[in-house]
Amino acid sequence: MAKSKTSIYVDDGLWKRFKSDSSKRGMDMSKVLEDLIIDELEAGDFASMLTAAKSSAVELEFKPIRLRGPPVSDLIRGQRDERESHLSR
Repeated sequence: MAKSKTSIYVDDGLWKRFKSDSSKRGMDMSKVLEDLIIDELEAGDFASMLTAAKSSAVELEFKPIRLRGPPVSDLIRGQRDERESHLSR
């Protein structure tokens, strides 16, 4: 991969802290900056994907299932009735 040398303007105090922190961690400053740029670009891509997803309709295909036995609401009603009869004793 080709590399480009560039110049940027950064607050002196911030740059000194960055250099010191990178040095303490044994990290190459260029690699750290590259990783930060990649993270920022990927975050932007993710944000644009979310925006696109919100603006487009999403269709889900599924096949209805057939229930076996009584409906769940009947089972819940039976459990509630049973609990009520135990509490009222």
